[in-house]
Amino acid sequence: MTKNNARENWWKQAVVYQVYPRSFYDTDGDGLGDIRGVTAQMDYLRELGVDAIWLSPFYPSPLVDGGYDVANYRDVDPRLGTLEDFDEMAAAAHAAGIKVVVDIVPNHTSTEHEWFKAALAAGPGSPERDRYIFRRGRGEHGELPPNGWRSTFGGPGWEPVGDGDWYLHLFAVEQADLNWENPEVREDFKRTLRFWSDRGADGFRIDVAHALAKDLKSRPLDEWPDEPDQDHPGAENPLWDRPEVHEIYREWRQVFNEYEPARFAVGEAWVVPEHQWRYASTEELGQVFNFELAKANWAADEMRLAIEEGLDSAERSGSTTTWVLSNHDVVRHATRYGLPQVKSAVHHQLANDWLLRDGRTYHEDRALGTRRARAALLMELGLPGSVYLYQGEELGLFEVANIPWDALEDPQAHMTAHGDALKGRDGCRVPLPWEAEKDDFGFSAPATHAPAHLPQPAWFADHAVDAEEGDERSMLHYYRRALALRAALLTATGDTSLTWADGYDDQVIAYRRPTADGRVLTSVTNFGAHAVELPEGEVLLASTELSDGALPADATAWVVC
Repeated sequence: MTKNNARENWWKQAVVYQVYPRSFYDTDGDGLGDIRGVTAQMDYLRELGVDAIWLSPFYPSPLVDGGYDVANYRDVDPRLGTLEDFDEMAAAAHAAGIKVVVDIVPNHTSTEHEWFKAALAAGPGSPERDRYIFRRGRGEHGELPPNGWRSTFGGPGWEPVGDGDWYLHLFAVEQADLNWENPEVREDFKRTLRFWSDRGADGFRIDVAHALAKDLKSRPLDEWPDEPDQDHPGAENPLWDRPEVHEIYREWRQVFNEYEPARFAVGEAWVVPEHQWRYASTEELGQVFNFELAKANWAADEMRLAIEEGLDSAERSGSTTTWVLSNHDVVRHATRYGLPQVKSAVHHQLANDWLLRDGRTYHEDRALGTRRARAALLMELGLPGSVYLYQGEELGLFEVANIPWDALEDPQAHMTAHGDALKGRDGCRVPLPWEAEKDDFGFSAPATHAPAHLPQPAWFADHAVDAEEGDERSMLHYYRRALALRAALLTATGDTSLTWADGYDDQVIAYRRPTADGRVLTSVTNFGAHAVELPEGEVLLASTELSDGALPADATAWVVC
């Protein structure tokens, strides 16, 4: 790979670390993490060995949905800092050799956005309302919603504004869906992409990328089903994964290509695997999240299928795929792997049921969850493509299941209270532990500080950064060693090929990759109950101690020859 290609395509095999800013590190003592906190811990991120950081939304927001209800796309929330703080953070990241990816939320704005306020003031039929999806209600006075669409957070998907009009919100009531058929909406988001690119953003993560285009014209609204199924998207689905959405991203690609090197984007598109590649096309975003690995149970058949589907998507897109085990929206994988592994029609159903009951229904075997998490990491890191890590997984954090209900921030917990209840996603968003002996585990830098915005459990002390720094066997040290080996041996070549290794039964996932020094690396993961023999060669790293040279259950090893 030439230097120019490496510079242009840095993201194709990058390790990207997701920062949830409000829970990363607090420098001013208000109990919320901030942009300066990211800057303050840049050495930590550099030592971890990541290539890029992705910051979840840090924009001005009422915080109804953790910042994904954006009131101003081209500023920093005053509680998190200033634009100058962002500039300093981006400069510090680039000085450390770390790229910066920012989150763009294009499906909806906060109802506190100036556009939405103007829409309410302007009234029905106005150009201001045409920026959003307003429709006249049914009934003589518009007193009934346009149809029965539901919010994904629970409850009705339409909200009345008192004059016979209703607006669509696929998520919280305070998140009004934008009308992407409106040229003004399209042009404004292009300005936003340029604004952050000009300030040092190297790429973008696109929230709910599969929902922007909607069909509200081809038939009367009340003829659509009340809950269009996200698992069966396409031209016959009015809300999810419509073909027209790709026109938007082809326009965005033109903006990305205005820069040198070109900016890239990764789409959050919960779509069927056979549609993923469209978003990842080199004519559109460049990458799409492959959530199949994150959705899978700790089972060889599910993991193998997830890998095969990711590789197939990459081949069809002409790009590379992504590998994800956890993020800000799902139960942490160290917990998921420690719970009973039960196949279900809905991914993570058992984990969410366990969480709903404060973690009391099923036994969480943390030792087993940790063992499997270590194995999963090594299996994941060996795969071709980009790896997205979620803050705290490098510390082996588990889900915090017993947050009191009156302390929850996630709107899912409140909007589903009278239906298919969910406790929400706060359990993976609890502020990180940095120092074991501090009352807030060092989350806030000042000696006098407000409590962390979500309560931290006592067991966080065992997973604090300073505690793990002093233990060579800790998860933190393991992540650092694994990431360093990946960078030196696998991604340095630019080669994204993979071949499956023969000689193992269906309880083993084994594959081979060429290395930068001309050897071949074999990754072997044992999902079975009995130890398996490793191929001839040097064992570079194993997720646990070997058993007389063999790989025990729930373990991964990298062998080179």
